[in-house]
Amino acid sequence: MLNQIKQDRTKMGPELRAVFVATLDELMTENQQVIALEADLGSASGFANLTQKHSQQLINVGISEANMMGVASGLSLTGHIPFCHTFAPFATRRAFDQLFISGGYAQTTINIFGSDPGFAVGPNGGTHTSWEDVALMRMIPNSIVCDPADGVQLSWLIRELSDKAGIHYIRANRKAVREVYETDARFELGKGNILKQGSHIVLFSAGQLVSETLDIADELALKGIDVTVVDMFTIKPLDSNLVIELSKTHDLMISIENHSVTGGLGSAIADVIAESGLNAKLLKLGVNERFGQVGSPDYLQDEFGLSKAKMQAKILDFIDKA
Repeated sequence: MLNQIKQDRTKMGPELRAVFVATLDELMTENQQVIALEADLGSASGFANLTQKHSQQLINVGISEANMMGVASGLSLTGHIPFCHTFAPFATRRAFDQLFISGGYAQTTINIFGSDPGFAVGPNGGTHTSWEDVALMRMIPNSIVCDPADGVQLSWLIRELSDKAGIHYIRANRKAVREVYETDARFELGKGNILKQGSHIVLFSAGQLVSETLDIADELALKGIDVTVVDMFTIKPLDSNLVIELSKTHDLMISIENHSVTGGLGSAIADVIAESGLNAKLLKLGVNERFGQVGSPDYLQDEFGLSKAKMQAKILDFIDKA
């Protein structure tokens, strides 16, 4: 995996909404059963660009997210492959009962893109902020929950999930994020990617914060701290074997996520540590007991303690006290 990440990670990739739409366009062309569903965000998501070419495969349900999940479930029962988009809190928190009952309980297939999670919400504010979406989606039996690091991983995930049955949740920024992977990178659902190999501490990250995690690892290396970095892009099913393996060879473990410290990546790792009887020290970096607020994404990232500087300071303090 080490040769698959970009050496220069300063470059911004394409907007992730454009990647999502382009990949869906390909899938819809290949298979007439693929249906895109939108909750009146066609301009914001780019789904409107599919109208001319795929008018018979695109449904705008209006500002009715719960209904969208019900429609998607019905489409699944008739042999279609639905892909739904709306902002992360509306795709999960607002529509959770429909996802749980009409989706999971009814054993239908719904592919969901929850956009602008966590600090990516920016000026849309607290009502549109989701620190809890991963926790909710992990609670649906047999669901798959993913947080891609960049457009390369996002495109792969859309294709990978398109021929699988079940409830699948992808969370990602709509706009551009820094590139992490080369275009020919390979992935496997349920398997973490070791992006940097060290021996002292291991940083588990997912999504947009993977790039910052790699930066932190580079800066810690300058201080003589040897760091392993893992992209745990599949939060469910988690790569439990990798967590167990790395716990035996590293002194400290740290999770980094654009999500609440309750119910997300850190909680999933903590479950593995507890259930396996591991003697491992874990620091969970994320948001603790906070609601969202208005601000630019950069401001919010710092306000909620997820900027590179604030995360590195917490990590160094954890190392000093360990």
